Amino acid sequence: MRIGIIGAGNIGGNLTRRLTALGHDVSVANSRGPHTLTALAEETGATPVTVAEAARGAEVVVVTIPLKNIPDLPSGLFDGAADGFAVIDTGNYYPKERDGRIEAIENGLPESRWTEQHIGHPVIKAFNGTYAQDILDKPLPAGDPDRLALPVAGDDRTAKRTVRDLIDALGFDTVDAGGIDDSWRQQPDTPVYGLRAGTAEVTKALATASPERPENFRA
Repeated sequence: MRIGIIGAGNIGGNLTRRLTALGHDVSVANSRGPHTLTALAEETGATPVTVAEAARGAEVVVVTIPLKNIPDLPSGLFDGAADGFAVIDTGNYYPKERDGRIEAIENGLPESRWTEQHIGHPVIKAFNGTYAQDILDKPLPAGDPDRLALPVAGDDRTAKRTVRDLIDALGFDTVDAGGIDDSWRQQPDTPVYGLRAGTAEVTKALATASPERPENFRA
């Protein structure tokens, strides 16, 4: 599968490592330019590209950048993507630490719905509460009782299936967390955020989440 990754931080870098190891054709981009990704490219075999080129021909595009930078993504970003491509949004709103105040999110709009509105394409929310190192250290075969599960939210059933299958290949179970309007259940400081557990516990954590945004994650 051809995969574009926008953002080469902890999550983006480790997804690049694992997805190339699984044999996917991965292009990776960051805000500083391809010349800063030489070491990651040499390590993994991924192709360093500009952000504007990252989605070209991609069947899956991973957007894993600070939320405040989403509006700065280039227009026409997905013009050259493959038909039926899926977008994975790993983002979180950290108003006090990084992003500043985003009025729509403060007023109750789910973070990933805000991202969709800015990029002009539906997203699948996944990996936002995952420890980056777990992507390398915690994969297990399907059926292993200690296998971790990740919540996955999104409105496009086909895209969600693509993403869940990809996560399964990475060595993790998934739990359908509903549509993007339900994705607040996996936002920061909810019971499932950062939870290392199997499908039963992840399902329970999603069900017990409160829609009230906690004070620590309000501007």
